[in-house]
Amino acid sequence: MDRWFRRHFPDLGHSRLEKLLRTGHIRVDGKRVAASERLRPGQTIRIPPLESTAPRVPKPPFEPDERDLALIRDAVLHRDASVIVIDKPAGLAVQGGTAIERNLDALLDGLRFGAGERPRLVHRLDKDTSGVLVLARNAIAARKLAEAFRDKDAKKIYWAIVVGSPQPRHGRIDLPLAKIPGRGGERVAVVDAGKSAVTLYRTVARAGDRFAWLALNPLTGRTHQLRAHMAALGTPILGDGKYGGAKAHPSGIPEGRKLHLHARALSIPHPDGGMLTVTAPLPAHIKLDWAFFGFEEADEADPFADFKDSR
Repeated sequence: MDRWFRRHFPDLGHSRLEKLLRTGHIRVDGKRVAASERLRPGQTIRIPPLESTAPRVPKPPFEPDERDLALIRDAVLHRDASVIVIDKPAGLAVQGGTAIERNLDALLDGLRFGAGERPRLVHRLDKDTSGVLVLARNAIAARKLAEAFRDKDAKKIYWAIVVGSPQPRHGRIDLPLAKIPGRGGERVAVVDAGKSAVTLYRTVARAGDRFAWLALNPLTGRTHQLRAHMAALGTPILGDGKYGGAKAHPSGIPEGRKLHLHARALSIPHPDGGMLTVTAPLPAHIKLDWAFFGFEEADEADPFADFKDSR
């Protein structure tokens, strides 16, 4: 038996063969056998699917082409000696991963603009979320910007279209979140023992009771916080099947399969002094559905400047 397997499955290895035989995954004529068993002509061997143990050749790192670099340069909203702010396109992951090759981190050399250092990531957005993303151009700026995010000195305003109309029309969501394992990738859930997560929301406009345009202000920065909180409120973000299921994909909406969440504006202390405030225009798919619902862009006044918690 052992000799036969070495000839036909050279990558299997003796110890793995022993384990497969011991656990009954390999059988001869329907019976368990030992590795020392002598095979005879005409016998039936049942073998499970066997993966090769040969070392895998790693994929070469992602190399951006000129089109990728032009795309990210065109996304720049603000640039000075210490900071670059871009309008991150929806669908572009901030960092690479097992199944992600094309990502913003791999494109950062295209944003040097003659500087000796490549820009540094100091926060992130979900892959399918568009909008304002800040990059530091040197180590000092990176430290100060990271501190501002950590100390909650940065104010982030998101725009979203949600399915349904939240009640009350504005309020505070204070629901702890925790990461849970799953086959569908990274996901969070409302869990009593989770980490504190707080979101302020305000309804800007409604399309009847079926859809609403919300301004969102996350006071904490948990993974998928806005998506999980909107789903918990019963008004999932349009296009967010991960958290809203079928309800997030109503029929008849031109771009209803795409996530309608946009990092609209950010105000943060500038590393060199003063405040930096940047606004990102709506991406094409959200702009199309804005018009479909008859929404008109409001002025840039802070929607939470006079916020009063209605709960």
